[in-house]
Amino acid sequence: MPVRERHLARLFSVRQAAEAVAGLARGEDAEALRVAWLLVSLESAHTWLPDAPEPPDSMDREDSEIQDEAFQLSLAMITARGAVAERLSYHLINEAQPDEPEMCEEFECREGCSGRHDSTHIDCGPDAVFDDLAEHGVTVEQPESEPPSPQLAARLGETESEGQDSPLPDVQEGARLVLEHFGIDGDDTDVLVSAAAVGLVVDAWREGPLDMIHAADDGPNDGEIFAQSVDLYRRARTALMAAQDNGPEALLAFVAVASDVNLPWAGGSRFMLREISESVAEFVQHVDDRVWFTAEVMREQGWRAGLLHRATSAAFKAPTHFGMPSWPGAVASAMERLTALDRSGAPEALRDLAAVETALFEAPDRLGADALEWISRQALLP
Repeated sequence: MPVRERHLARLFSVRQAAEAVAGLARGEDAEALRVAWLLVSLESAHTWLPDAPEPPDSMDREDSEIQDEAFQLSLAMITARGAVAERLSYHLINEAQPDEPEMCEEFECREGCSGRHDSTHIDCGPDAVFDDLAEHGVTVEQPESEPPSPQLAARLGETESEGQDSPLPDVQEGARLVLEHFGIDGDDTDVLVSAAAVGLVVDAWREGPLDMIHAADDGPNDGEIFAQSVDLYRRARTALMAAQDNGPEALLAFVAVASDVNLPWAGGSRFMLREISESVAEFVQHVDDRVWFTAEVMREQGWRAGLLHRATSAAFKAPTHFGMPSWPGAVASAMERLTALDRSGAPEALRDLAAVETALFEAPDRLGADALEWISRQALLP
């Protein structure tokens, strides 16, 4: 236990350092060179993190607190690296720009301006990177000129809807009424984030290509999918909360886990995407596309708009999923039916009904994938 506590303390301190570096990189007080050295020293601290301690055989091998803290650290490192990269990129570009005093009148500069007008946002368009790489002898084949997919059409600023200036619909219009209809308080930030996390998992991970993976002979069963969806819900919620302060890039931490083909699934499952016969390339792309759309909504319309969009989706598709306001009622109903069932052949984790009820309320994946598969076969939960 002392080794475990020291490890957790080290993870926490490096995460705090990463958050501080990201904050300094976004500000203007620290010079660009100093920001670069801050990232170097942060990466050094991250590299020297010890391996997670292995618990003795008498203890649970899965330490959720260590896993959660390591996930939080990974999220903070992604954010810090992105903030430093953006700061240094614009620093180099701005340093190379000449003074343009003739532009002062157009920019309505204050008296005494030196004529330096730094760039803070540059949009080169979707194709510039191919030409830029060609100048360095790197040839990347560009997409064929054919009607783009809906996702690409949005990125190109096109839309099939007439009369819209933005490729993204105004997701806030009517969203609160929809949520209110399903008993979700759109003004309660905590409830809204939870519902949005459920929607992100359902839209980006659960529906679509995962159905084919689920149906494959070597695919995951219902219990494994249930356990993994609960674990991903927590990660989605963490990423969505981080996006409020750190920007939509924080959602990349969720993408990294949700599309990881080498990651064993939650609930003690040994299933990994890389081991199935079905191609997972479409699945990985699906996760990336759906999360990208949420990030774009946040960039254009704000953090809360992104939450409303995914929360509305959850209200339609998964109103009684873990994390939704209706979940406690679903658990209560399931426990009434479970009490009346013959559980002689059920997994050991389902013997203690009081413990089962607590786990279902707080963390269903704690019961294990086998127990959740048994519950799914009995159709106890929606």
